[in-house]
Amino acid sequence: MKLILLGAPGAGKGTLAEILTEKLGIPTISTGNIIREAVSKGTEMGLKAKAFTESGKLVPDDVVIGIINERLKKPDCERGFILDGFPRTIPQAEALRKMDLDVDIVVDIGITDEAVVERMAGRRVCKDCSATYHIKNIPPKKEGICDLCGADLIIRKDDDPQTVLDRLAIYHEQTEPLIEFYKKTGKLFTIDGVAGIEKNISSILTALEGKE
Repeated sequence: MKLILLGAPGAGKGTLAEILTEKLGIPTISTGNIIREAVSKGTEMGLKAKAFTESGKLVPDDVVIGIINERLKKPDCERGFILDGFPRTIPQAEALRKMDLDVDIVVDIGITDEAVVERMAGRRVCKDCSATYHIKNIPPKKEGICDLCGADLIIRKDDDPQTVLDRLAIYHEQTEPLIEFYKKTGKLFTIDGVAGIEKNISSILTALEGKE
């Protein structure tokens, strides 16, 4: 199974991807995590991307496409994968199509800007393993501590309310057109971003069964 998760920043793509990875046994390819890892390690690509991520802007297409193309060639992607955060622009979608990857379904997570700002204000991320929590919806067992590795949870700079609004503006301008792009392929499946995780996972799995 090959899935793409579309949605505004904070729509819940990461949470859904983690659960789907466990249920389907395929890896999640998170562009955001790959880029943040490169930034933290100070790699050449990471330094190039740093100025964009810190200001809430999108990393240039050529950098992102190169990362994704290399990652999808690894053995663990042979049975399928979940793309979280890619594609984000029409050129990226066109580049993905040229990779000859037959995507089964594109899940669009519908949510309002107001709900995104409120949700991201409560988001916490592990500084070491990048696991994501929310102080209300998905709290860690111990406040401020990651359940998985025991490291401290932090508030990412791009979860700051003003940065979130800037990212939403970019999403509406550059990423939202992908909804129409994939609707034309007949593979777009829309869910309600505030309907609840269990309900949305069930809906996605049911839609996938129809693709088998």
